[in-house]
Amino acid sequence: MKQKSTFLFLLPWILILSLFWLFPIIYSLILSFTRYSVLTGEASWIGFSNYLELFKDPDFWTALKNTTFFVVGTIPFTTFFALLLAVLINQKIPLKGLFRAGFFLPSITSMVVVALIFTNLYAKDGYINFLFQLIGLPTPEKGWLLSEKTALLSIMAMDVWMATGFYMLLFLAGLQAIPEELYQISDIFGASFFQKLVHIVLPYIRPMMLFVILLNTIKSFQIFVEIFVMTKGGPLNSTLTMVYMVYDTGLHKFRMGYASAIAYALFFIIFSFSFLQMKLFRVGKAIGE
Repeated sequence: MKQKSTFLFLLPWILILSLFWLFPIIYSLILSFTRYSVLTGEASWIGFSNYLELFKDPDFWTALKNTTFFVVGTIPFTTFFALLLAVLINQKIPLKGLFRAGFFLPSITSMVVVALIFTNLYAKDGYINFLFQLIGLPTPEKGWLLSEKTALLSIMAMDVWMATGFYMLLFLAGLQAIPEELYQISDIFGASFFQKLVHIVLPYIRPMMLFVILLNTIKSFQIFVEIFVMTKGGPLNSTLTMVYMVYDTGLHKFRMGYASAIAYALFFIIFSFSFLQMKLFRVGKAIGE
């Protein structure tokens, strides 16, 4: 009887999970082996043809290159600034709560709103160009988002600014879990701030560091809203990313089978990156070993 009541309580969650998570995953995997027409609803089995086409598709390699560049180019800066802010805010400073809330605010603001604001800031007659011209620095002729050289970099800078506050709070939680006795002992032996950082802080927040990097990696590989709102993959595919290519291929070109193959290729890429990061951080080893 107890098992039946437990199952009944879990049933709504199981149904929602199956309908909105498990079914789409399995169905998209099946679609990736078919040539599926959205307009007619007909699907023909073509085996691994969609996956083989990926290797010959220049747009796929462009999207993969841009996405990888975005991931590799943003994660180090986001992690560094988040950890730096967390260490500073963890000190005994006035208005600590105000600073914490101020840095965290961008990460809970709607991505669409932030993207629209930065689109205006990056425009030819935007505020950023005005500031650059004021101090005599060169600016893109058509604006930051309409230049192949600066479009992706501009979106990356915005992403770092927006995400840093969220990861700062995670690091702050890790810092506050470090026993105070360790700092007291290090003060007795005359340890400097840098020595405390290297020998106490970094070893103890290693699990949190892994969590932050894994979370940021998955999020960065799935970048979509910024691209959709700000550039639509342009100019000349310079901001085309994997998820935007899935969207464009499936809903604009009506190639659901090929879009599903791209999505699963992205899944295996994210899985590989995550596995390598877990190996790098030696998950399961003792803290400070």
